[in-house]
Amino acid sequence: MAFSVVVSLVCSRTADAVDSRDVTFENQSYRVVSVDTRRETIELHWRNPDTQQPFGTIDALRLWGEANGRSLAFATNAGIYDRQYAPLGLYVEEGKTLVPLNLAHGNPRSGNFSLLPNGVFAIYDDGRAQVLTSEAFRALGSKPRIATQSGPMLVIDGQINPQFDNDSDSVKWRSGVCAKTPNEVVFVVSRAPVNFHGFARLFRDEIGCRDALFLDGTISEAYTAEDGYAGAPAFMTKPYAGIFSVFRKNE
Repeated sequence: MAFSVVVSLVCSRTADAVDSRDVTFENQSYRVVSVDTRRETIELHWRNPDTQQPFGTIDALRLWGEANGRSLAFATNAGIYDRQYAPLGLYVEEGKTLVPLNLAHGNPRSGNFSLLPNGVFAIYDDGRAQVLTSEAFRALGSKPRIATQSGPMLVIDGQINPQFDNDSDSVKWRSGVCAKTPNEVVFVVSRAPVNFHGFARLFRDEIGCRDALFLDGTISEAYTAEDGYAGAPAFMTKPYAGIFSVFRKNE
């Protein structure tokens, strides 16, 4: 009996390396996916290495994985990109910087990336993950295995971005990420439109993140093999310039 309990616990812990759940917070619904980077490798994809063309969609990435003997356990969009479908800020894939850090201060009215401070989500070779402002990342001078730059920061050192208005009527589907601990990455997509302040409160007050980064808006979605797709309606999504994934080898 004791043996079966131990086996059950081990199996449960293995399954929870990618934990997908729906959360209701302040009458808003969210898909929350936690990844343990000690047991799973989060990858970042822009172009198909076989064709050098952007993957664009989660489904295209999934099919590529299947063709290479890998099953997709989780995927979601990375940070904001430009009209040419290239990342707007820092983009690092497998240790290679494909787009440099963008510290230009644009007009906040022209897009969320310019709503300061923006930030960087990075994962290092040892699995350690962090979210920090773009300026802090520059000062650190570190070399991550993967990284995406986006903006704005949602939560900074436990404080909600002061640019946000609690009563704002600008509500959209949104996605974001935090490193709750150095080895626990939490991705979130809203299942209905929400303003920035409400989205930031979810990360700080419900999930318990001291730093969190907005990834993208109305086009955002997340996929898990366990629960399928969540986020913006399919007709609103567009091709992505970066996709986070967790793959597993087919047995």
